Amino acid sequence: MADTQPSAIRKMLGDFAPKIVDLTDDVLFGDVWERPELSKRDRSLITISSLVTGGNFTQLESHIRIGLSNGLNQDEILEEFTHLAFYAGWPKALSAIDVAKRVFSE
Repeated sequence: MADTQPSAIRKMLGDFAPKIVDLTDDVLFGDVWERPELSKRDRSLITISSLVTGGNFTQLESHIRIGLSNGLNQDEILEEFTHLAFYAGWPKALSAIDVAKRVFSE
């Protein structure tokens, strides 16, 4: 049976920006994230890295949670940020660590 609860983005933006919500739910998470060519764990690792590199820390919080549920552990995520410090920049890595610290403490 399909999940009848509205997605987080639908709760947050459903009435305000319904098309982006539909695309996020149906295409991004309903199709792209379900493709078998990459595991969800790998997709989370890639997504988290992309968010850090782009400085998109608002979305990073939820994707750290998704990454943990997709099999990443705290040590792997912190190592990812240490590695990214040399490629994405020290301030972005430190900001990502700050976000992770909040998520991990929940």
